[in-house]
Amino acid sequence: MARGGLTDSHCHLDHFSDEELPDLLSRACAAGVSGLVTIGTRLSRAAEQKRLAGFDSDRVRVWCTVGTHPDHVDETPVPTAHDIIAQTHDNCVIGIGESGLDYFHGKPEIRPLQQESFRAHIDAARQTGLPLVIHTRDADADMMSILRDETVENGVFPFLVHCFSSGPELARTAVELGGYISFSGIATFGRAEAVRAVAAEIPAERLLVETDAPFLAPVPKRGKRNEPGYVPHTAQVVARLRGMEDDAFAALTTANFHRLFTKAA
Repeated sequence: MARGGLTDSHCHLDHFSDEELPDLLSRACAAGVSGLVTIGTRLSRAAEQKRLAGFDSDRVRVWCTVGTHPDHVDETPVPTAHDIIAQTHDNCVIGIGESGLDYFHGKPEIRPLQQESFRAHIDAARQTGLPLVIHTRDADADMMSILRDETVENGVFPFLVHCFSSGPELARTAVELGGYISFSGIATFGRAEAVRAVAAEIPAERLLVETDAPFLAPVPKRGKRNEPGYVPHTAQVVARLRGMEDDAFAALTTANFHRLFTKAA
């Protein structure tokens, strides 16, 4: 089990063809990436995420999560915690999600469905002990409210706020509740000073990095299709913010990844 190098904690391999994946993973390995997680966005397509995890190798580990993204909650009936848990028994499934709240894309009439789905995913994470990958956009107040309510009323659950682009209050709340924060290529963008400020200040033991590939390619690759091999560009920016060398930062964030994603092996 290789644990050296960087881990891309969030990407979407289902946006690449099977023919592309061997070279994509080779490039990731050459860039110093030792593992990645392909993230589920529709529970109905969980089998596809598990199939993609079959590209796992000794050179680059590949795992997956299962769940429904808030943008897709109105496409099928909202899953129950039981529905979600039923898809988590494979060894390659190391987390739940992504789920959460997206008020940028989600029309007001969809928001109750997003909240219902989010709570079901939280319940599944609590019952299984698998971390919930949280998507949140333009929904800080409701996100903080649900996280606090679920923790106080029903108990703690492991979680990660991915692709962090929210305000510092949400970051503090997530950390106080035991959560982790992952930073994407947004942290390299010129106008993302607020995101970099959060990346510089959160506790070191709660910090991860990701690509969210094929989206949000970091500088100097901005405008290109993102891929896991680009995660070092984000890592380097965040490492410099924290006064760390690249190797030490890679070791830190990969150790954090394995502490959160305990099923990754």
